[in-house]
Amino acid sequence: MTTYPLAAGLAASGGEINPIVPAPAEIVIGFIAFGLLYWLLRKYAFPSFEKMFAERTAAIEGGMAKAEQAQADAAAALETYQAQLAEARQEAARIREEAREQGAAIIAEMREQAQGEAGRITAATQQQLEVARQQAIAQLRGQVGTLAVDLASKVVGESLDDDARARATVDRFIADLEAQAAAEPGGQVR
Repeated sequence: MTTYPLAAGLAASGGEINPIVPAPAEIVIGFIAFGLLYWLLRKYAFPSFEKMFAERTAAIEGGMAKAEQAQADAAAALETYQAQLAEARQEAARIREEAREQGAAIIAEMREQAQGEAGRITAATQQQLEVARQQAIAQLRGQVGTLAVDLASKVVGESLDDDARARATVDRFIADLEAQAAAEPGGQVR
């Protein structure tokens, strides 16, 4: 059995050892050991703990500041993006409007060209019709003249073979018809 020297001294003196109350020498040694341990911790351990806590606090606060800065940067980037998006939408709307205007201008130009071409074709057609009409009138005059001379020679009973005389008679007959047509309302030869 192991006995402590202080406890052995108490046991030799005839006193009983109380396990709850320590011996006075142990209390003094405990206070000295506690004070020495406290002094060592305060001198060497606590400053390093404080330094480490300060570094962690600074790192956490710096991280929070960086996070806040990153959040502010993200918000600014979002605003910039939204502004660029709005600007792009306005630009797209402007381009669509310009394209619509150009399309309308091209359609108007094409209509104008088509109307001009139609007018030119109409004028050319009318000119061709007038030429054809003049040719038809000339042919009809010739045929009417020949028929009139033939008919007149049969009615009169004399030969109208003289071309100059026949032509003068036909021209006079046609001139009379045209004069009658001009005198009538409507002015067309029937």
